[in-house]
Amino acid sequence: MSSAEIIITPVNDKKGRSAFVDLGRKFAAQTPHSVPQLKSEQMELINPDKNPFFGHAHVALFIAYSGGEAVGRISAHIDKLALELPEEQGFGPGTGMFGYFDAADEAVAQALLAHAEEALRKQRMTRVLGPISLSIWEEPGLLVKGADHPPMIMMGHHPEHYRAWIEAAGYAHEKSLFTYDLEVKHEFPPLIQRIVKSGHRNERIRIRPIDLKNWDEEVKTVLTILNDAWSSNWGFVPFTPDEIAYAGKKLKQIIHPEINMLAELDGEPVAFMMTLPDINHMLTKVKGKLLPFGWFHLLRWLKHPKGSGMRVPLMGVRKELHNSRVASQLAFMMISQIRKDAYEQFHSQRAEIGWILDDNKGMVAIADAINSKVNKEYAIFAKAL
Repeated sequence: MSSAEIIITPVNDKKGRSAFVDLGRKFAAQTPHSVPQLKSEQMELINPDKNPFFGHAHVALFIAYSGGEAVGRISAHIDKLALELPEEQGFGPGTGMFGYFDAADEAVAQALLAHAEEALRKQRMTRVLGPISLSIWEEPGLLVKGADHPPMIMMGHHPEHYRAWIEAAGYAHEKSLFTYDLEVKHEFPPLIQRIVKSGHRNERIRIRPIDLKNWDEEVKTVLTILNDAWSSNWGFVPFTPDEIAYAGKKLKQIIHPEINMLAELDGEPVAFMMTLPDINHMLTKVKGKLLPFGWFHLLRWLKHPKGSGMRVPLMGVRKELHNSRVASQLAFMMISQIRKDAYEQFHSQRAEIGWILDDNKGMVAIADAINSKVNKEYAIFAKAL
């Protein structure tokens, strides 16, 4: 397929967004170990009237056609909050992004990437990062290791050949994000158990489950800690108040207090750990469809996800406590309690921690200390425009 045969058109309406999502679903269905997601959820993420990311972003979606057939898709987007960040944190002035990248062959891939780059140049961008779909908090990175098993909730899954196509377009590796696999049934090593016991003897520390009756305030507390804890990390973009409210609404239906913890020091919340049951396990069974009976199975599973794998997508300790003994106690106390409850109450056998930045020494040390192992790597690539 030559580039002359490829026509790339913008997505401008609901019908176009539906075609954009359907095309992504088609590519996913052709990729081994991919998990079918709910179309309604995918549509919401690219709907400017639903996803508050659009409140601080300029987003352009494109579909590639050849011979009247849709053969690829891509987004070119600019997060205005990311433009305000220091360059050493990954984004900064002049940095745009591409995402939602799918292509039938390399010619389509090159045409799509070139089109997205030109769209960003027209917006005066001088550098592009990707794939990031759409927010850094949604699905960042291209899967480059671990394609031999399905992804967990809120993680992407991509064909192995996409990496070569992106690199052939002049992109260089910028950052790796790792996920770690953990066998839940096993107790942590003796050293970690001693740290946990010492934390429980500290009268200043209290570990408690999330309070669903006070959910809105709990969400604000968690994301306030997150914004502080992650503020110096590569790729960090703070949550806005609208995004906090949106995240709270979306997460409440899959939050179980037993496996979601807040840590208090002298009565003040200073750390949290979020754990989500792996809904991908059930989505595979219902083939990503709510009808005719998928909704019933999903609702029943959400109430008690027995046997489900667990994912720890987020945790944080306030920056003032970083590199302190208390921070280690808080982290290990929370993850120890969550491991115990996931195994005893939900019969979970495995969990996934991450993603974790390749240079986040503190989190990498925690993952290593509890004997978890890297099971997937996602890469973010960069190119000067």
